[in-house]
Amino acid sequence: MVRFSIMSRTVLLIHTILFLLFQTAAGQSEPGRLICRITDEAGPVEFASLRLEELQILTDSLGIGVFDGILPGEYRLTVSFLSYPQQSRKVQIKGGQHTEVNFHLENVQLDEVVVTGTMREIKRSESPIPLQVINARLFAKNPSPNLFESLALVNGLQPVLNCNVCNTGDIRINGMDGVYSQILIDGMPLVSGLGGVYGLMGIPNSMVERIEVVKGPAGALYGAEAMAGQINIITRKPGKAPAFSAEFMGSSWAENQLELGLQKSVSKKLKMLLGVHGFWYDRPVDHNGDGFTDAALQKRISIFQKWHVQRAENREASLAARYVYEDRWGGQTHWKPKHRGQDEVYGESIYTGRLELLGRYQLATAVPAFIQSSYVLHSQDSYYGDVRYDASQQTGFLQGYFDRNLGAHKLLGGLALRIQHYDDSSPATSQAELSLQPGIFVQNEWMFRKHNQFLTGLRLDWHQHHGLVWSPRLAWHQHLGPDQSLRLSGGSGFRVVSLFTEDHAALSGAREVVISETLQPERSWTGNLNYNLRINRTRFFLELDATAFWTHFSNRIIPDYDSDPLKIIYSNLDGSAVSRGLSLQLDYSDGLPLKVMAGITWMQVFQNRADGSKITQIRAPEWSGTLTATYTHPASRISLDLTSNWFGPQRLAVVPHDFRPEYSPWYAIVNLQISRKFSRAWELFGGVKNLLDFVPKNPILRPFDPFDRQADDPLSNPMGYRFDPSYNYGSLQGIRGYAGFRYRLNERKS
Repeated sequence: MVRFSIMSRTVLLIHTILFLLFQTAAGQSEPGRLICRITDEAGPVEFASLRLEELQILTDSLGIGVFDGILPGEYRLTVSFLSYPQQSRKVQIKGGQHTEVNFHLENVQLDEVVVTGTMREIKRSESPIPLQVINARLFAKNPSPNLFESLALVNGLQPVLNCNVCNTGDIRINGMDGVYSQILIDGMPLVSGLGGVYGLMGIPNSMVERIEVVKGPAGALYGAEAMAGQINIITRKPGKAPAFSAEFMGSSWAENQLELGLQKSVSKKLKMLLGVHGFWYDRPVDHNGDGFTDAALQKRISIFQKWHVQRAENREASLAARYVYEDRWGGQTHWKPKHRGQDEVYGESIYTGRLELLGRYQLATAVPAFIQSSYVLHSQDSYYGDVRYDASQQTGFLQGYFDRNLGAHKLLGGLALRIQHYDDSSPATSQAELSLQPGIFVQNEWMFRKHNQFLTGLRLDWHQHHGLVWSPRLAWHQHLGPDQSLRLSGGSGFRVVSLFTEDHAALSGAREVVISETLQPERSWTGNLNYNLRINRTRFFLELDATAFWTHFSNRIIPDYDSDPLKIIYSNLDGSAVSRGLSLQLDYSDGLPLKVMAGITWMQVFQNRADGSKITQIRAPEWSGTLTATYTHPASRISLDLTSNWFGPQRLAVVPHDFRPEYSPWYAIVNLQISRKFSRAWELFGGVKNLLDFVPKNPILRPFDPFDRQADDPLSNPMGYRFDPSYNYGSLQGIRGYAGFRYRLNERKS
């Protein structure tokens, strides 16, 4: 019995071991699942790229990526996302089990790859040109219907309303008018001239990957319009966007915005990205009781499509197109379309159509060489009261350049050709103008003594009316250590003036436009000194960026509102003009899900006349600043965003005996938002804009008599005032609430 018992136990043990081995082998042959969670200091990271050997997917809105059907074994998992350093590690997949891996990406500011400053891909820390990179996620902290409003969150950039009635505006860099700020889309100068007023409207925020801002002259590479700086809007690449996205936002002012995005692989080598933006606001609001709309009513549709071809050796080939149509009007609240162009009820009605095409192609050459091209058709059919203004502008741009490394030197050079056809119905344009502007440019980056960089650049353009124009640029970059750097840059700018495409005060209101002499090209010299400090520790990250800037104009066309209250006088500068100042930017994040960005700018923008007098530029505040603070609670997936921009007193366009102050008060625009992610795809958000309910007072002079029918009556108008809507320095939209949702569907590849 004992032997049998021992034998039976032995047989049972062997069967048990064989059974367990069989079950283990069977389990190991079953596929497993890998779940990856990607976070940074602000919380989950959406659209991070995860690669597991040959498989690649993108994380969803919760920062989660899932690989299904993975055979057991050891694999290398690689995580990459925009400007973060790439990370990788080995993971062990077990059959029939879920394996979870968490990655925490450190600090987006560390190693951004930028292209704007030097026209080549380079790490921001190694760029000799100081620039700022704005991730598109910043704009979600205060959703806006256009990039014009979103850029208010960037220190040193000031969106300025040029018209209290139609609400058109431009972006100023360091206090200089928007016409000196060159707007690029994917490195191409698409937004300028007539389109400079409306070009930033209708670009879907969901299509934007990042924005690169250069504060300082860049004419040596990009032409004559980059005098104050550049704003380069980098759109998403097909393949790095969600398969489908939708975002809707509505406000208590009955503003409605809808954005749709679609990314699709047409074939193995061809990918497509489609974005549709719609904005409609058609309810007149007049809270200040002056009889005029506080905000212009708008109906806008924009369609953006981008194609990308995958080529051998990762050579570039892309084509993009955008079409925008907008119907905009502002004026007396009882204005109807039947009043368009008449003198019964005042209204400013603007129909705008805009088509953009741009392409980029890398040649199959040993030395990297590229061809870029663009075409823009912009048409405008408008009435400012009973003043008609029709205009059309066609601009073609072709550029070819090479990029070659020669030891310690990086040489870049090329040829450019710009063709422009312009015509409008204003008295300043007697006939349509066709201009041809060829150019050549060269740039050299020299790295010497390991921690020193020296950049030189020169561009020569030929203009049919002004001959050969040269634009030089110099830059020096000194690494003071692993965490500090010093940059010094300078250069010259050149620009030919086109008044009626740039200053809509010339059309809005009752002032007469006077061009007192033949206007010569504007010319400037600019210098910047930049210091950057980065402190990266285990528990916190801090970046300090300080810049001193100075620009001197030898000729500048500044509208004169002061000499005659009934006129806007344009003439060549009698003396000189200066823009100078200091800016300070601080970015901070710690171990908590807290991130703070704060900036302050001090500047003086003025004109020195030949008689020794000094005149401060209109709408150029001496002090301004921005603040963005975000707190994310990881467990509840709730985020709280506080955004604000504030301004000191700024000089305004007043008339003789004006009862309104010449300088605006200190004021701040504060916004608060709360958002929550409910699933991998859905996010709800809501908030309050202009929390302090600040609205400028008396923005329109004599709004009850817009056609000046009673202006000459000495009893009712003893001061001789005329209808004038040019006293503007901020939006007339007061406090308002908003709410919306975002949906992202990511396509997983396995």
